[in-house]
Amino acid sequence: MLDVAGLVGRARDGEPRAVARLISLVEDAHPRLRDVAAALTPHTGHARVVGLTGPPGVGKSTSTSMLLSALRRQGKRVGVLAIDPSSPFSGGALLGDRIRMTEHATDPGVFIRSMATRGHLGGLAWATPQAVRVLDAAGCDVVLVETVGVGQSEVDVVRLADTTVVLLAPGMGDGIQAAKAGVLEIADVFVVNKADRDGADVTIRELRQLISMGRRELAGPRWRQPIVPTVAAKGEGADDVLRALGEHENWLREHGELQRRRTARASGEIEAIAMQRLRAELGELRGGDRLVELASRVVGRELDPYAAADALVTDLRGG
Repeated sequence: MLDVAGLVGRARDGEPRAVARLISLVEDAHPRLRDVAAALTPHTGHARVVGLTGPPGVGKSTSTSMLLSALRRQGKRVGVLAIDPSSPFSGGALLGDRIRMTEHATDPGVFIRSMATRGHLGGLAWATPQAVRVLDAAGCDVVLVETVGVGQSEVDVVRLADTTVVLLAPGMGDGIQAAKAGVLEIADVFVVNKADRDGADVTIRELRQLISMGRRELAGPRWRQPIVPTVAAKGEGADDVLRALGEHENWLREHGELQRRRTARASGEIEAIAMQRLRAELGELRGGDRLVELASRVVGRELDPYAAADALVTDLRGG
């Protein structure tokens, strides 16, 4: 039998295997997941969640590793969730970002986990919010969430993170186009990685112009996104990024935005759990005769699809 209290206690003591086991329970939607969540909740609310996103090839994993090293120099306990695309065969994580962070593998103050999207769109795995909760309860001061790297669709991270870092690189034609398509709105901090390459100054200048245009469209107090050049492969610019993150955290607290973002995160998590339960109940109906009956009536023009859906919802509600 699963000893939830004991497992959470060992995770709180920093036992990596216990933390890994809890995240596996989350990913597998274990039947005792409700008990796990109840045991974790009193110990959450302390970790700062930083999301890292951007187009493929900008060096997200290298940048994550650089920030991880800088945070450890500050004495912070750090958790990393590296979201990878799923293998179409096994459903498991395909790229394995942990390979690019092997220097931290033996550090007891670091926990790194690759998570598969398992077909979930938006750059995150469906279980990411609850995995963040596990790392928070396990005593991590900072949780870094690195998105899958699928391009312009990875915007779910903004609903999860306290601070969202958008990485771009010079010489990538899609980089600024991605910002125009919506990344500008989700970024709290811009990082121009590989800043030792030709064209870095042009990328920074274009970003400044976009930020200036965006400010004219919005009224009231608004955070002005800093642009931080880095060369993550050499560890250059890490302290500047941490400074920008710290300034943003102060701004969030000063304007009450941190509480608003965390409330929105909890709302999204509640909604996702509720939707999962509804899908499970719908699956049970699909396995019976009721859905087939309604579908046949739609084909026979006795019902329209909306009326059939209303009937199905009534069944779900036990009406």
